[in-house]
Amino acid sequence: MIVLADADPEQVAQGAAMAIFFNQGQVCTAGSRIYVQRKRFDEVVQRLAFAAEAMKIGSGFDPETQLGPVVSKRHFERVMGYIAGAKAEGATAVTGGARALDGGYFVQPTVFVDTAESMRIVREEVFGPVLVAVPFDDVEDAIRQANDTPFGLAASVWSNDLSAVHRIVPRLQAGTVWVNAHNVLDNALPLGGYKQSGQGRDLGRAAVESYTELKSVCMAV
Repeated sequence: MIVLADADPEQVAQGAAMAIFFNQGQVCTAGSRIYVQRKRFDEVVQRLAFAAEAMKIGSGFDPETQLGPVVSKRHFERVMGYIAGAKAEGATAVTGGARALDGGYFVQPTVFVDTAESMRIVREEVFGPVLVAVPFDDVEDAIRQANDTPFGLAASVWSNDLSAVHRIVPRLQAGTVWVNAHNVLDNALPLGGYKQSGQGRDLGRAAVESYTELKSVCMAV
C-alpha cells in the first residue's frame, strides 16, 4: 500500500486495517506493508493503531467478533516467531505484538514501525495480522521499496491526485492494483501475480482461456 500525502488519513487507516486484519491476515492479497508519505505518517499510524486496538477478538461463532484465531497451532507459532524476530531486529510494535486471550491461537492485531528493508518482517510473507508501516519522502523510493520483494500479487495506491496515481500504478509489479481501496474483488477481473506470486490468472476471461487450447493459423494465399 502506497499512501500519498493528499489521502484522507481516516479513510486510509480504515482501509488498511481491513486490508491486513481481515480473516486474521490469512489472505493472499493482504496489505502487509504500508508506505506513507512522511507528512501523514504519524497520523495514519496512530489511527491504524486505534483501529487495531478497538477490534473485538474472539470466537468466530460470536457475531460481534472482528478478529478470530489463526488457522492452527503451527501457524500461530510461525506468526509469533515473525513478531519475536522483528522485535529482536529492532522493530517497534506500536500496538499488538503479543498473544491475545488466554487460550486458542489468537494473535493481537499488530503494527510495526522502525523497520529496515532487510528485516524478515518486511521481506517475507507473515500471513497473519501483522502490518509494517514505513515512511517515505520520495515517491520514487516508495515504488522501489514496494517492488523490492519476490512477491507481486496485489497492491494499492491511496491518493486523490489521479495524475500521480496513473504514474504510479503501471510501475508497481503486482497483478492487481487498487486505488483508494484494497481487497475489492470482481469475478470479471483476472486475479494473479508477478514473480513468485503464482502463474497464470484466475477469474475473468483469462481463467476461461486456461482451460482451452489456443491455435495459431498462418496462411499464404
